This record gives sequence, structure tokens and C-alpha cells, in this order.
Amino acid sequence: MIDIAGLIAENIIYLLLITLGGVLISVSVHFVPVGGAPAAMAQACGIGTGTVQLAAGAGLTGLVTAGAMMGVTDNILLVLASGTVGAMIMITVTMIVANWVYFYGVGCPAASAKVKYDPITKDRQDLYISQGTEGHAITTVSFVSGAIGAGFGGMGGGLVYYALLKIGEVAAGLTVKDIMSTTGHELVGLASIFAVGIFFMNAVIPSYNIGGTIEGFHDPKFKRWPRAALTSLVVTFLCAILAVVTLGGM
Repeated sequence: MIDIAGLIAENIIYLLLITLGGVLISVSVHFVPVGGAPAAMAQACGIGTGTVQLAAGAGLTGLVTAGAMMGVTDNILLVLASGTVGAMIMITVTMIVANWVYFYGVGCPAASAKVKYDPITKDRQDLYISQGTEGHAITTVSFVSGAIGAGFGGMGGGLVYYALLKIGEVAAGLTVKDIMSTTGHELVGLASIFAVGIFFMNAVIPSYNIGGTIEGFHDPKFKRWPRAALTSLVVTFLCAILAVVTLGGM
């Protein structure tokens, strides 16, 4: 006999986990140093591409590594750790390579116009800013901020994927081993589609909140994160309900 009360309670927990994951993704975007087109011309501090692209790159890498771990175990701590580390590796490698281009290709130092001294190293910044620019490359504080943001994004993406997969497992009576077999392929595909959709949605929302470029947690724009987090909370909750109904009905 099916325990309806227990099934509902379990799905509510997964619904909340999906919502939490969405909020983590939204907040994480504010940590990543996004320089956009100005940074691509070495006229701003950060990586020379957009908010959504960076968030998606880091977070989806974390989602993939979390998914790989789900193929081995459904231990939530291991899954989240895998997603976190995967995303952090991706964004840190991106920032290192970007700095190589700035240092050795363009020939400019890492400096920010947002602060006079780097909050971490205490190095003077304003002395190295070229006239008419907002900085160059990726400073130490931006690098650390980006790594933290990627960690949150990977954790959020992993949490969303974990919860989505568990919803389907509970409904279909599958185990972690089953999802790697022919029986679970449809479930994996559907959960992945939902997870990627929720991730992109929560990457776009903060990009409008930031409105261009951001250098990290020392940037004045970082204080705007509660608005994006609240919006993502509401939107992700609605998506989570749809996910529970869809995956739970498999």
C-alpha cells in the first residue's frame, strides 16, 4: 500500500530543495566578476563576457559533475560537493586564462577602479588604472569572489538536479543504479531538461538586476542581490511545483 502522506511530505522536501537551489544560483551570479564588452577590450575589471554565459558555464559544469556523482551514489553531501568543486574549477581556470591574456597579450596589470585598495591583498589600485577605463584584468578580490560564486552556483545546480532526480525515483520506484540503466534514461533526460531550464532562468534574473558589469562582492552593485534572490525564490518555487507534478506523475 502506498504511503500517500509520506510521499507528499517527501515531495514537499524536494520542492523546497529545488527552490533553495534556485536561490543559490541567483545569488552566485553576483559574486562572479563579469566585465562584458568593456573587459574584452581590457577597459574594465572582470572576464570579458556576459553574466548569463559565465553563470551558465560554471553552474552547468557543476551540474554535470553532480550528475556524474549521482550515477555512483545518492549521498546528497557528496553530490553537492562534486557540483561545488566542478563549478569552482571551471570558473577559476577561466579567470586564470583570462589573466594570462590580459598580462601577456594586452600588457596591462590587474587593477580595479571600484576600490582604492584590494580588500584582500591591500594593494593600491588607482595608481594602475588607465585614463578613461574602469580597470583591467581580474584582481585578487575578484578572483576569490568568482571562486565563491561558482561554488554557490555549482551547489545550487547540483541541489536542483538531485531533488528532481529523487522526485522521479520516488514516483517510479527506481534506485540510483536503475537510473544508469535503460529503465531510468527517460527520467534522467527529463530531470536534466528541468535542471538546465531552472539554471538558465536563475542566471538571467540577476543579470537584469546587475545591469551590465560587476566585479564581485566588493562592487557596490553586489548589494542588490536580495532583490534577485527574492524574485528567484518565487519563480523557482512555481517551477518546482511544475517539476513535482511532471516528474512525480511518471
